[in-house]
Amino acid sequence: MRPDWDEYFIEIAKVVSSRATCLRRKYGAVIVKDRVMISTGYNGSPRGIANCIDLGKCTRKELNVPSGERYELCEAVHAEQNAIINAPPDRMKGAIIYIAGYEEDRSYAAGKPCKLCDRMIRNAQIEEVVYLDKDGSLERIRY
Repeated sequence: MRPDWDEYFIEIAKVVSSRATCLRRKYGAVIVKDRVMISTGYNGSPRGIANCIDLGKCTRKELNVPSGERYELCEAVHAEQNAIINAPPDRMKGAIIYIAGYEEDRSYAAGKPCKLCDRMIRNAQIEEVVYLDKDGSLERIRY
């Protein structure tokens, strides 16, 4: 059966997440406007900085820091942030961002944007977020 547009783009976000360099969670994001992809991003260290996956070390994991806490210990840029950084600003207005993520054990991770990413998405004038939740369902946030 042919997937609907949300299923199609969330599947692409899943594939984008396979490039992530985080040892704890892998996220992918796709920004879409008028059913055309304008940008992708995955979580990982900034360009030129060693990635946790290459170093084989994650400070937050070693300290058992819960999800959503102590971001200052992490070099990574979130998938949503990278997608926004890589997109032309004029194309993001009114767009949709799709977010999918996986835990270390390959179960789905909660794809709802953190507070910082939420602010960046709003500031980019992206109109809607479609994300994969832990139970595999698609959730939606409209601004």
